[in-house]
Amino acid sequence: MKLTPGLMEAEFVARPNRFLSQVRIDGKLVDSHVPDPGRLKELLFPGARVLVEPKPGVHRKTKFATVMVYSGAELISINSQLPNRFVRFCLDQKLIPELSDWQVKKQEFTVGRSRFDFLLEKGGLEKLLEVKSATLVEEGIARWPDAVTARGTKHVRHLAESITPNRSAAVLYIVQRSDAIAFEPHWERDPVFAEALKTAVGQGIELLIYTSHLEPDSIKLGSAIPYTLDNPYA
Repeated sequence: MKLTPGLMEAEFVARPNRFLSQVRIDGKLVDSHVPDPGRLKELLFPGARVLVEPKPGVHRKTKFATVMVYSGAELISINSQLPNRFVRFCLDQKLIPELSDWQVKKQEFTVGRSRFDFLLEKGGLEKLLEVKSATLVEEGIARWPDAVTARGTKHVRHLAESITPNRSAAVLYIVQRSDAIAFEPHWERDPVFAEALKTAVGQGIELLIYTSHLEPDSIKLGSAIPYTLDNPYA
């Protein structure tokens, strides 16, 4: 999938709050929006090489968004809004084998107190699909979340509760980098969510994990990778 062209290289300097970074472009220090509220401390540290997207608009507080970061030669997206757009593209193009028979019936579908990313349909059946973005990879293992997410815990529990005889449910993780070989929930940082995800899969939730390959102007679907839900600290 093609991305917005014209990204600019910058040096990361600081992150005053979770939605704001300070970066240096051609020697000038500027504020830049961070479209990912996660900790990202393993990626965003002083001196890190980042790519920023110019954001014109008279009413914007910042004129840039910090959307990608290099970890060595690996380019990683830190735009938490990108995976939903990318998954819609993949669904329409039938690029995800497990979902290739399903059509998008509605995007942002509300069930009770929760809104899920997609409602899919196939032959009178429905499937709720929730998309998550993972950026943290440690020794080849993608882990999520990188910070406590009470909302994520409630969401995955409600997703499992929403399964009916005619409606299945799935969580699709897009790892916004290509160097992960497996996935596991981050038991150390949020054991409550990790336990909720393990329980939800036991209740019938499908769990799909895919890597992606990033270039400054494109994103491609990578490989499906295996997962483990066992608590390593139990």
